[in-house]
Amino acid sequence: MSEQTPDGGNLDELTSKELYERAMGVARERRDVGFVWDLLRAIPAAAAATGEVGRAEFDLLHGLSLLEEFTHAGEGEMADALRPFYIDYLHRHAKGT
Repeated sequence: MSEQTPDGGNLDELTSKELYERAMGVARERRDVGFVWDLLRAIPAAAAATGEVGRAEFDLLHGLSLLEEFTHAGEGEMADALRPFYIDYLHRHAKGT
């Protein structure tokens, strides 16, 4: 099942980096601190999904590490693991992106 944006674009066709940038853009426009908090909470599970269980455990115990992970949440395997999170957010909140 592919997710469509309100303007008919297919979110599944975007790169993980593009999804991250769009979701962050929408969150900035909406001043949606809840999105940032939800992203921080999703990062340890995404790290575990990429096979980095030790990293996930560390992130759960160390908030500063999560902030570092947050700055790279749009890159590499982490971004790929967070794709469903970004697609869901954009589907619920983006208007014409």
